[in-house]
Amino acid sequence: MNEDIKTDNDGLDEELFEHYKFVATKGQSILRIDKYLMHLLENATRNKIQQAATSGNIFVNDIPVKSNYKVKPFDVVTIMLSHPPFENRVDPEDIPLDIVYEDDALLLINKPAGLVVHPGHGNYTGTLVNALAFHFQNLPLNSSERPGLVHRIDKDTTGLLVIAKTEQAMTHLAKQFENKTSEREYVAIVWGNVQKDEGTIEGNLARHLKDRMQMAVFADPEIGKPAITHYKVLERFGYITVISCRLETGRTHQIRAHLKHIGHPLFNDERYGGHLILKGTTFTKYKQFIDNCFKILPRQALHAKTLGFEHPTTKEFMRFDTELPQDMKECIEKWRTYSNTNTLNEED
Repeated sequence: MNEDIKTDNDGLDEELFEHYKFVATKGQSILRIDKYLMHLLENATRNKIQQAATSGNIFVNDIPVKSNYKVKPFDVVTIMLSHPPFENRVDPEDIPLDIVYEDDALLLINKPAGLVVHPGHGNYTGTLVNALAFHFQNLPLNSSERPGLVHRIDKDTTGLLVIAKTEQAMTHLAKQFENKTSEREYVAIVWGNVQKDEGTIEGNLARHLKDRMQMAVFADPEIGKPAITHYKVLERFGYITVISCRLETGRTHQIRAHLKHIGHPLFNDERYGGHLILKGTTFTKYKQFIDNCFKILPRQALHAKTLGFEHPTTKEFMRFDTELPQDMKECIEKWRTYSNTNTLNEED
């Protein structure tokens, strides 16, 4: 949470800027707002949240509340501060870009692991947007006022991103993503032996009720947003499976949450429990093997491999493909060798 929350209220007419906004889900239990926000804000202490409430910076349904307010389902909670959000300020930074393709309307970038796509809480510098601001002038703003971004992938997910260089390209590409006419295929390493050679995962996604940093699948159609992921098995190694995932929708953490929902979280995905040994033996030698795999691949095993769309100017359908990053290649090869020299029980 921002360190410079006001602790006095010396300007009743002072302009306030929205920094955070949360909508309590249908299943939200009655909870004090200071406790509710602690689950949502990284690095926030209860004392800081209480100070913000005392200063009149926390609103529920557009009305300022104190820290003992009880959050109810569908409450709209906002935190308003006296300065604009840092994420709206973009300082150009000379960060190298791996440009796969570029023309007058757009460019494709192969994003490395560890690169945050846009500024946000805790990551105000060193992002892809900072790099774009350095390398390109006057990129169009998307609906969130972020220059050039048509879509995004998580910090530790690698792979292809398309960037719009003109207003027309931004509008045309964004519409394709919205209308599900773009093609997005990922390669993932998941825990367990995926039973079916191919299948579809459907389920509305919304914030997890207990861990607000996760997304979860809800059966209630009134909760969250519809999400559809198609998967296909590429290679099996008994305790893990390499699959491809084709997105029909593009929700936050969609692949990560959907795969956890069917019992196959991404290999080494700490947020969704994949950093634990979920399948295999109890032998010390096996534990050491997994630890070595985690060192080779110190992130969730997910790569945005293929991206296809209609070019906004030429109307030609373009499809781009990238090789797996070296860390995923090495991890897969290590599993291939292990499975060839050990007897594995293929677990469901």
